[in-house]
Amino acid sequence: MNPRGTLSPQAKATVPTHVAVIMDGNGRWAKQRHLPRVEGHRHGVESVRSIVRAAGEAGVKYLTLYAFSVENWSRPKEEVDTLMRYLARFLKAEIAELNRNNVRLEAIGQIYRLPEFVQEQLRKSKAALARNSGLTLILALSYGGRTEIVEAARSMAQKVKDGQLEPAEITEQLVSQHLYTSSYPDPDLLIRTSGEMRISNFLLWQISYAELVVTPTLWPDFRKPQFYEALEEYTQRHRRFGLV
Repeated sequence: MNPRGTLSPQAKATVPTHVAVIMDGNGRWAKQRHLPRVEGHRHGVESVRSIVRAAGEAGVKYLTLYAFSVENWSRPKEEVDTLMRYLARFLKAEIAELNRNNVRLEAIGQIYRLPEFVQEQLRKSKAALARNSGLTLILALSYGGRTEIVEAARSMAQKVKDGQLEPAEITEQLVSQHLYTSSYPDPDLLIRTSGEMRISNFLLWQISYAELVVTPTLWPDFRKPQFYEALEEYTQRHRRFGLV
């Protein structure tokens, strides 16, 4: 990897269409520096800015960031409140930067559970960036993979009950069409920072054939060079999709 964060010709030719990232390690980053946990989240925002820019420069079409899980609601109220304020601030402050980089914004998850001031800013930011045609940034907010699948199952079950759907008509494609991500391709690459070897209830259906890259780097230290290193590793993989 070039320390300046450049891609090899081979990596440029095989850039994944969709990259998903589990942004982990903010709390540990802060603890190592004897800082409050919220400082880790604040510095993590800088990494988001860096990776969004790097993904667009690399030619990635979709970038999904695991920003807030359904499990995160169980964290101390003060921390959750701070995270929500940071989120609203990010959504407002980054409009100009995202516009300059031709980024479109989307969100998946139980958005209705977010505070109204966050929902309102999310609507405004999405509208302001709706005409952009470059990278699509997808924020997973109040998101849980199992919850997503349960909601899809309920939706299909209701259609069966209403006589709109036969059980035999339920296919993998139909399930995909009932997920939050129905408008996007499945991720080709899943990156997890902080070295933890688990999926954490993220895009459980969608990552069935994604390549996984786990880095020990904590999220606040994860920037363009580390992102491009993950893309280089993806280049070395041979995706067989169950075939020989």
